[in-house]
Amino acid sequence: MALDWFNISFLIVCGFFGAFINAVVGGGGLITVPALLAVGLPPAVAIGTNKLAASLGNLTSMLAFMRAGKVNIRLLLPILPLVFASSMSGAFTVHQLSPEILQPLIIVMLIAVLVYSLAKKNLGQLPKAMLVKGWKKKLAYTLLIIIGFYDGFFGPGTGSFMIFVLLFMGFDFVNAAGSSKLLNLTSNTAALLMFMGLGSVNYSYGIVLGLSMIAGAYVGTRVALSKGTGFVRLLFIAVTSVLIIKNIYDFYGE
Repeated sequence: MALDWFNISFLIVCGFFGAFINAVVGGGGLITVPALLAVGLPPAVAIGTNKLAASLGNLTSMLAFMRAGKVNIRLLLPILPLVFASSMSGAFTVHQLSPEILQPLIIVMLIAVLVYSLAKKNLGQLPKAMLVKGWKKKLAYTLLIIIGFYDGFFGPGTGSFMIFVLLFMGFDFVNAAGSSKLLNLTSNTAALLMFMGLGSVNYSYGIVLGLSMIAGAYVGTRVALSKGTGFVRLLFIAVTSVLIIKNIYDFYGE
């Protein structure tokens, strides 16, 4: 599929803002996947191409958060291989099933995340990640594996779900945003490898989108680090609300 200047400009703008949002609170796929669909890519290819671009953006964010000491590698390292495997399984499954079958469940999950975030005023205010253990840690790891599958299968909102699980584990919002990039990079890379193997990546669009996402991810990370947990919490609630509205519209509006 040949690139034209309109599509290039459109993807650059969408990639920057998608990566900016994704770097802070996740949910950038809400912008970038529809953008790839809008330039004419089939759904599976749009998801695969987004994995290429998102991997570049997440790598940029993760490195910046790591330099600031906001990525808890030790706590998350044991779960990374399972997140990788589950995401690869999800990427394979999306070629057999339509991602639309998950939309009702996604809507319910997003509403639950929003309600819990609004009700727990102190959620993500104090870092307590080192205290996580027992059943709570096992439950969180299980949820992250499931989210990894979802990222490979569809993707939009993955970062927000991962951040919420990390908040549940006791992270503050900034540390949750930083540590989620390690998880999201792992799931993105696994899914990307599967999509590449199945021939479902448009490299021209993916590289254009990815380069703009590198810039957006860098700016978003700097904003998250400078503004702190209060700003990240408000943006997290706002993006989660938009994700709910978008998924409801997609499900009932057609």
